[in-house]
Amino acid sequence: MQIANKKTSVAALSVLSNSVLIALKIAVGLLIGSVSVLSEAIHSGVDLLAAVIALFAVRASGQQADERHPYGHGKFENISGTVEALLIFVAAVWIIYEAVHRLIRPRAIEMPVWGVGVMLVSALVNTFVSKRLFRVGKETDSVALQADAWHLRTDVYTSVGVTVGLLVIWVAGMISPNLNLRWLDAVVAILVALMIMKAAYDLTRDSARDLLDVSLPDQDVNWIAKFVTEGWPEVRSFHNLRTRKAGAYRFVDFHLAVEDRMSVALAHALGDEIVVAIKLRLPESRVQIHVEPCDYGCKVSCVSGCLVAENARGRGLGEAELDQPSGRPPKPNRGGASGRH
Repeated sequence: MQIANKKTSVAALSVLSNSVLIALKIAVGLLIGSVSVLSEAIHSGVDLLAAVIALFAVRASGQQADERHPYGHGKFENISGTVEALLIFVAAVWIIYEAVHRLIRPRAIEMPVWGVGVMLVSALVNTFVSKRLFRVGKETDSVALQADAWHLRTDVYTSVGVTVGLLVIWVAGMISPNLNLRWLDAVVAILVALMIMKAAYDLTRDSARDLLDVSLPDQDVNWIAKFVTEGWPEVRSFHNLRTRKAGAYRFVDFHLAVEDRMSVALAHALGDEIVVAIKLRLPESRVQIHVEPCDYGCKVSCVSGCLVAENARGRGLGEAELDQPSGRPPKPNRGGASGRH
C-alpha cells in the first residue's frame, strides 16, 4: 500500500505541474505571438494527458489480483506507456504543421523576453518533477511513471531549445532592429517536434514490448539460469525456463528435476528456498516451479538442461537411448510436484 501511495502522489504532482505550465505557456505564447512557445504549450498539453493516464494506470495496476485478472493488473502500466507515446507522435505532427504554416506566413514576435522567462520556468519545474518521477519509477519499476518522466525530460530539452531561439531573436533585435530572424522561431518548433518524435519512438518500443510477453532482459534470464544450476546441488536438471513482465511484476516459471527418492516435503521446501532467493534479486516476481523426479531415464526436454549428463553417459546411454529407461528399474511417473509462489 505504501508503494502504491508513493506512485499515486508523484503522478498527481505531475498532473498539477503540467496544468500550471500549460496555462502559462498559452498566455505568453498568445501575448508575444510565438509559435515555438505555443508548440511547447501543446507539448505540455500532451504531457498533462499522459500524466492523467499515468495516474490512472498506477492506481489500476496497484489493485490486487482477482478472479477476472488472476495475474494482476500490471499491464495497465504498459498500455499507459504505449498510449502516451502515441499521443506524443500526434502532438509532434501538429507542431510541424503549425511551424510550416508560420514559415510561409511569418509573424513578428513581440516581447520575446516573456517567452524566455516562461521557458526557463518550465525547464526548472519539469527538471524537478521528472527527477522525482524517475526516482520513484525506478524504485517501484513502474513503466507508467518512467514514461511520464521521459515526457517531462523531453519537455526540458525542448524548452531549452525554444529559450535559445527566443534569446537569439531578442538579442539580434536589440543589436540590429532591421535583421529578420522571425523564421528561427518556426525552425526551432520543428526541431522540437523531431525531438519529441524520437522520444515517442523509444517510449513505444519500451512500453509495447511487455504487452507482447517478451522475455525479461538477458541479464535477468542468464542470472536465473546460473543461480539455479550452480547454487543448488539437489537440482539434477533445469529446463523450460519462461519469463515475462507486466508492469512492475515479473513472471518466472521453469522445471526442476531432483532425485526421485526425494520426498514431496523436501522437494517443496527446496522450491520455496529457490523462490525466496529469486525474489530477493528480482522484487515483485511471481515464480512457479514444476518439480520432476530424476531416475536417469532421460528425456530430450530434461537432457537440454541436464546437470548430470556426464553421469548419465557414464551409465552407457547413447543418443538413441536418451528417451528410454536406464538399466535401473523404471518407476511409474505420477507427475512432478509443482508449486506456485
